[in-house]
Amino acid sequence: MPKYLFQGSYRPEGTKGLMKEGASQRRANLETLVKQQGGRLEAFYFTFGDADAIGIAELPDNVTAAALSLAINASGLVGVRTTVLLTTDEMDQATKKQIGYRPPGH
Repeated sequence: MPKYLFQGSYRPEGTKGLMKEGASQRRANLETLVKQQGGRLEAFYFTFGDADAIGIAELPDNVTAAALSLAINASGLVGVRTTVLLTTDEMDQATKKQIGYRPPGH
């Protein structure tokens, strides 16, 4: 099953909700949401920097990952960026594919 990195940044009202509910409850809510979509939350951490929290999840496909990201972003309380994660085997396969790309001006 494909894996995805979700990076979330809390908006002011989302931060208030986090402080009210607590970090454990936010993780539990995300885990439930991912399971409802047929996936599994592999990891979840709070962070410093550009993102306030990150999660790694296995989900059935890109459409499901996009729908999950859209639902969270639509709340207006958290902004989420989603990154598809590739295994080393997938990257090895990619390095063997012949692509006839021509750079601009060449």
